[in-house]
Amino acid sequence: MARGILGPLKPLDSAGQHDSDRALRKTLSWPHLIALGIGAIVGTGIYTLTGVGADRAGPAVILSFAIAGAVCACAALAYAEMATLIPTAGSAYTYSYSVIGETVAWIVGWSLILEYSLACSTVAVGWSAYLVGWMQAAGIHLPAMLLSGPHGGGIINLPAVLVALGIAGMLVAGTRESATFNIILVVVKMTALALFVALALPAFSGGNFEPFMPYGFGSEVQGGATRGVMAAAAIVFFAFYGFDAVATSAEEAKNPGRDLTIGIIGSMAACTIIYMGVAVAAIGAVSYIDLGKSAEPLAFVLRSLNHPAAAWAIGLAALIALPSVILVMMYGQSRIFFVMSRDGLLPRALSRVSAKTGSPTTVTMVTGVFIAAVAGFFRLDEIAELANAGTLLAFIAVAACMMILRRRAPEMKRMFRCPAPYVVGTLAILGCIYLLVSLPTHTLVRFVAWNVLGVILYLAYGRSRSLAGRR
Repeated sequence: MARGILGPLKPLDSAGQHDSDRALRKTLSWPHLIALGIGAIVGTGIYTLTGVGADRAGPAVILSFAIAGAVCACAALAYAEMATLIPTAGSAYTYSYSVIGETVAWIVGWSLILEYSLACSTVAVGWSAYLVGWMQAAGIHLPAMLLSGPHGGGIINLPAVLVALGIAGMLVAGTRESATFNIILVVVKMTALALFVALALPAFSGGNFEPFMPYGFGSEVQGGATRGVMAAAAIVFFAFYGFDAVATSAEEAKNPGRDLTIGIIGSMAACTIIYMGVAVAAIGAVSYIDLGKSAEPLAFVLRSLNHPAAAWAIGLAALIALPSVILVMMYGQSRIFFVMSRDGLLPRALSRVSAKTGSPTTVTMVTGVFIAAVAGFFRLDEIAELANAGTLLAFIAVAACMMILRRRAPEMKRMFRCPAPYVVGTLAILGCIYLLVSLPTHTLVRFVAWNVLGVILYLAYGRSRSLAGRR
């Protein structure tokens, strides 16, 4: 077993070296992968965080979307090269383990657990807001105590808990079945967004873009809240990531060299165009001040334009389609848990797969319960910010791994080669660092605390039980 400065290195060609009861089945083709990417990317970020971004940056939230999208595009290119080069489950965790060392891999994996878990929880909370709005529009009112956690004066956000547990049950049924169902949800979601743009654009008013940048460009505290274009970019960044879940599926792809490239690059390009169109339509139709106050901004815009039936339909589409994001993110989370367990860094019992479905059922249910608990008790904006911190660290690691391997092993056959790798990799790292420091201070403190806890767990449990460390 090779060793790096930061611990043992996992072999680059570790695919196919696992026991049959710990190996994932190859069941996914490129339509499944591109739908996984779009299913993960187009979700809460555009359905709910558009309002949060408008509150932080005003009309310049459009610029925030562009900046976050550019950073993610650089990271996506690095992911595409690494995913086709190392087509095994685990994405950034596995790449870090193979290129840098076990210690960094643990930190990245621990951050990915934070990313996926909190991303799922964020979407579950956003879905709950749309459910409540949709039901109230239909004259149905549920007890307020069951619609928000303690932060909102309630006891628990019950709808968010139920949708998280329901998706976990679906994933237990099988990966291919879940991925096929996800394609249907993606079609519903895209149709709804096209309807929104068609109805909102005729009401476009240039006056809604003045002043364009009311809170400035940089991230700073104004009026008790962190505002500015970069402050908004640091949270709407959540709207773009999701293609890393495609990389996590590498071990289950039928033709990883071709399909992963299509899935990662294709989903990222399609979603960037969609986001810019929806953001322009929303900001142009209503005041950013009003938009920033709504938990369901797209439905709010349509109601403001006297399209109650369309607003109801958008709310229904969100209810139907947002679970696709939970499905993909929970899928990614369970695979990170699975691979860390298979490597011995977490209890090995979690890495056994079902003989019937070929998916890790135990770890999926554990993931579902954890996500449901977070969704039931925490606020949407704080969950999203903390999830972003974990993602940004993972993106930095992937870009670094790509550049290190270009220098260390230039002769390796690459199915996809990132153009200008050192330029793209450097831009991805610098962009992610800038977005990371643009997050609120309390978010960064919580992120550091999460990783301190993770390092303690690694030193107390994972390092001594690591399979790589024993070889």
